[in-house]
Amino acid sequence: MSIDVSTTPTASANASSASSARGLTKVYGSGAAAVRALDAVDVDFAAGAFTAIMGPSGSGKSTLMHLLAGLDQASSGRALLGETDITTLDDDALTALRRDRVGFVFQSFNLLPMFTAEQNVLLPLDLAGVSVDQQWFDTLVDTLGLAARLSHRPSELSGGQQQRVAIARALIAKPEVVFADEPTGNLDSRSGAEVLSFLRRSVRELGRTVIMVTHDPAAAAYADRVVLLADGRIAGEILDPTPESVLAGLDALRSLDTVVGA
Repeated sequence: MSIDVSTTPTASANASSASSARGLTKVYGSGAAAVRALDAVDVDFAAGAFTAIMGPSGSGKSTLMHLLAGLDQASSGRALLGETDITTLDDDALTALRRDRVGFVFQSFNLLPMFTAEQNVLLPLDLAGVSVDQQWFDTLVDTLGLAARLSHRPSELSGGQQQRVAIARALIAKPEVVFADEPTGNLDSRSGAEVLSFLRRSVRELGRTVIMVTHDPAAAAYADRVVLLADGRIAGEILDPTPESVLAGLDALRSLDTVVGA
């Protein structure tokens, strides 16, 4: 276990970056009302790893994810998916990138109620006009334990099962990165633990890359690494996290609130 709360930009050594930020800044509003939600962030997220982003409320963690995923526009700096600078892409190119190279898992499951679980999983491929890789589909269904639920509609599934369907949907197109925004926020503790285990398995057994925003230290402990934010800046990292080490890191941010701005 390693805890480092510092101003040093964090990166995973000896690993290629699936997603990264260089001088990434987001300002909302202008003049006296301007709010700097993200302030010149430099950070790398390793390919084939499960990384959690944490920080106090208003620290900029969701803003960072949205910029990295191409869901929002940066005020300045660069957000890269692999070697692609997404801050330079037009709307059509961004749409194609989100469709072909990125997967999303949200707190709200966002399943289409009239579709079966199988149809929801395959929806991204249908929209892209891409044929199904049956072996990959079968692998996802087996890994996520969905075989007995494929013909069920969302209303016939528990919250945990719906989120597993959402994870399979996010993975079906074999994206370079899956962004998960509070994926267990609407789940009870048992279902949340199952979903987090599946996300971890998707990294370790299926070779995916997952970047997750969470406020829950127990959820963050499923990750390989936790990136800490404070006041819109990188404040450090925790390697091989446990719930206790994550809590300690968050407490350090609160007690040393000048460390980022120093």
